[in-house]
Amino acid sequence: MLSQLRDLDLQLLRLFVTVVESGGFSAAQGELGIGQSTISTQMAKLETRLGFRLCERGKAGFRLTPKGEQVLAATRKLFSAIETFKGEAQGMAEKLLGELHIGLSEALADEVLERVADAIRRFRQRNQAVQIELLSAMPAELERRLLQGQLQLAIGYFSGAQTTLDYRPLFSEQQQLYCGRGHPLFGRTDLHAEDLDRCDGVLHPYRFIAADEPWQAGASSARSEQVEGTLAFIISGAHIGYLPEHIAAPWVARGQLQVLLPAHQGFSVEFRLAQHRARQPSEAQRALVEDLLSAFA
Repeated sequence: MLSQLRDLDLQLLRLFVTVVESGGFSAAQGELGIGQSTISTQMAKLETRLGFRLCERGKAGFRLTPKGEQVLAATRKLFSAIETFKGEAQGMAEKLLGELHIGLSEALADEVLERVADAIRRFRQRNQAVQIELLSAMPAELERRLLQGQLQLAIGYFSGAQTTLDYRPLFSEQQQLYCGRGHPLFGRTDLHAEDLDRCDGVLHPYRFIAADEPWQAGASSARSEQVEGTLAFIISGAHIGYLPEHIAAPWVARGQLQVLLPAHQGFSVEFRLAQHRARQPSEAQRALVEDLLSAFA
């Protein structure tokens, strides 16, 4: 009885189908490239494996038994399924599959979002069927999610202190110091660094870049972990603080914010693409990293 299907069984079944389609042992010799005695021996092996006769052969000619008819139909279904499997497996080998969870820092510039969109466009042009999720959060939260495996990639301004994360530079963002209308420094053109010493600054503990800021607040009664909160404090006219230029620009244009000593108090923040070092990236993740690096090149 045929309890397991082996490669040899598949070879014998293919020979069986060829014999049937050729109309007998003698006619199948040319198709198979082997002699009639060898065909007969192989057919006998198959019948022994199955435990019953598949055909009658002799002076009366070649004829399938009822069980042989059923085996023929089942064999054709089997080979059709094998071809379908091969086609689907080949398609999977060439297609990117799975899910990608990507983290983005909040309040990114329009130009940055356009480059992220360009990377996604490039990725979607690949042979892929990948579910992508984009999530916005603070840098510390993005790093935490990367470490816990909740994200595969993240774009933000990171501490760089997580040795288990790999960081690649993507772009820089310019930060400037601002005050709002109603602040004592607003409208002044004769400012000096000493004028900033008595100002109430906005603390932003979420920033790993705070130590790099040229101006350090000596006193602060305002605290915000998000750009929007910092902006609100500064617009109030009671505080000064750092903002990305692209966030402040429309408020400056409306005359509600003023940059303070840009030549001396401005600085640049490096944004990086982060991923976990120890986790083997999927083919889809590697492809998206390639597209992101190309978009930001």
